[in-house]
Amino acid sequence: MPLKAQEPDIDCPGKNTIEMRWCASIARNESREALKEQLSLESMEKWEQATKEACAVAYAPYLQGTIYPQIVTTCNDRLNRALLEELKGLGR
Repeated sequence: MPLKAQEPDIDCPGKNTIEMRWCASIARNESREALKEQLSLESMEKWEQATKEACAVAYAPYLQGTIYPQIVTTCNDRLNRALLEELKGLGR
């Protein structure tokens, strides 16, 4: 019988780098899904590319550090949530 993967039992924001990355990815995925409900596929693809590039540039000095994936993921989430707030102001 195959084993089913289970989500780890982590209290966000986490207590170590691995847990913090996990929590950051959960938050980013939530904001990404909320945006997918409001943007066209084409707009969503452009938005994700733009935020990916912006966050990579903003945190380039940390590229070789273990914190880099977490801060880039958090950056993407913050930008997603900022756009969601803007859309809310437009009655969406």
